[in-house]
Amino acid sequence: MTDLEIAVEAARAAGAVLRAHPSPHATHHKGAVDLVTEVDLACERAIREVLGRRTPNVPVLGEEGGGAETATTRWVVDPLDGTTNFVHGFPFYAVSVALERDGEIVAGCLYEPLYDRLYTAARGQGAFRDGQPIRVTDRRTLREALVATGFGYDRHERPDHYLRPFRAVMVRSQGMRRAGAACLDLAMVADGRLDAYYELEVKRWDVAAGLLLVQEAGGRVSPAPGWSLDGVAGLGIVATNPHVHDELLEVLAGA
Repeated sequence: MTDLEIAVEAARAAGAVLRAHPSPHATHHKGAVDLVTEVDLACERAIREVLGRRTPNVPVLGEEGGGAETATTRWVVDPLDGTTNFVHGFPFYAVSVALERDGEIVAGCLYEPLYDRLYTAARGQGAFRDGQPIRVTDRRTLREALVATGFGYDRHERPDHYLRPFRAVMVRSQGMRRAGAACLDLAMVADGRLDAYYELEVKRWDVAAGLLLVQEAGGRVSPAPGWSLDGVAGLGIVATNPHVHDELLEVLAGA
């Protein structure tokens, strides 16, 4: 099996768990607004079982189980991105599985079990939704652009950290959206349904597969001004079509 086929098998295994448990039976707080359910944990167990069986020598970095924080070759897994949405019955969440090899994301997939929708990408081979090629938009200015973002779990403690850039982008763009699942925001950029996405304080498992999707769909990815794409936590990212990237970076830098 290829790396991508293994990622898809693992993501679909988690999707089967989600379909079998359409609502959580127990919810716990990892932080003031950071939720985890027994379904998150069961999804990660399903993913780890597949990856452990198919690639026993490749470690796993998972949102719930941790591990492999310093490995340069590893699977990077978010078993349920959009847990708060899932808990509230808001239909915007997905499973994310990506493979990093020597620090580079080489394969990844996002699976939306509610719609049986699968996004896939492998380095140098393009990006796809349900097997059909996808492409970023061709809009040329931020004024024409629909932009997505998200807010970190510390938003109650420092709201201005998020509201200052939000306001700066809001008054320069055609519209903004905040749906609560970073991996799917990135998929929307890759699929041409959003023109741009930025977020501060994301984790690697939130974005690993989605960043590859955007790049393979012809988009641009970079750190947000003053941020990094390295490491596991505290990442700040900008992902857009090729034309609005520099303008969005300029707006964020001045916020």
